[in-house]
Amino acid sequence: MTQPEALRSLLEAVANGKVSPEMALNSLKDLTYESVGDFAKIDHHRQLRTGFPEVIWGPGKTPDQIAQIMEVMRQRGSVVMATRISPDVYAALQKKVRELQYFELARICAITPSVIEPRFSGKITILSAGTADLPVAEEAAVTAELSGFLVQRLWDVGVAGIHRLLNNRHLIDSASVLIVVAGMEGALPSVVAGLADCPVIAVPTSIGYGASFSGLAPLLTMLNSCAAGIGVVNIDNGFGAAVLAGQILRTSEKLRLASQTS
Repeated sequence: MTQPEALRSLLEAVANGKVSPEMALNSLKDLTYESVGDFAKIDHHRQLRTGFPEVIWGPGKTPDQIAQIMEVMRQRGSVVMATRISPDVYAALQKKVRELQYFELARICAITPSVIEPRFSGKITILSAGTADLPVAEEAAVTAELSGFLVQRLWDVGVAGIHRLLNNRHLIDSASVLIVVAGMEGALPSVVAGLADCPVIAVPTSIGYGASFSGLAPLLTMLNSCAAGIGVVNIDNGFGAAVLAGQILRTSEKLRLASQTS
């Protein structure tokens, strides 16, 4: 009932007399949030408010807590996702949650339909500067795909071998939104933004030698970029970058539909 289509169908059924107000009230009683034991309150209403469901942050939770939250959430949405899940936590969750998928490189566990087709127009292209940045880049890619967006990957195209990036200029040109993931000095987003005609979301990673200060150096580089059109998320936050990219595409779709009806 947290999906807009399901809520609309329920209201139409009440209006047509096919569902009683009492039955509708029972369906909506946990619309705002639902308690799970004494340790969590699931925000079912988030999908309706923002277009994206609540996602489980794995670190700090026990496998049993994550499993209980997942079982509650699976009753309300087609996709249930938990981030930053280590292999040992996944092994424990497998015994508790049926039909659980694990995206090991992205460190994401999810309950999903067998096939997820893109539901929104546009393409999110994700670039990683180096192979060591892939866990964060894959977190962004899997998050975007599970959220219903078309994703294109371009890995290991950092500035130390700039020809690798320039040889794939056509992939940059075809993107609707770009997510650029880089550690070390974090220069790649500036280069990409100088080539692209779409929004660029920069993701600093904690990859680098000591003076990179666990991602602070690339974060400052990206914040101080001389290229326009770059937005920066927090260190290692591939998930947040994917949600921001999705919001950009969803807003574009809303504007397109509004222009057609005006």
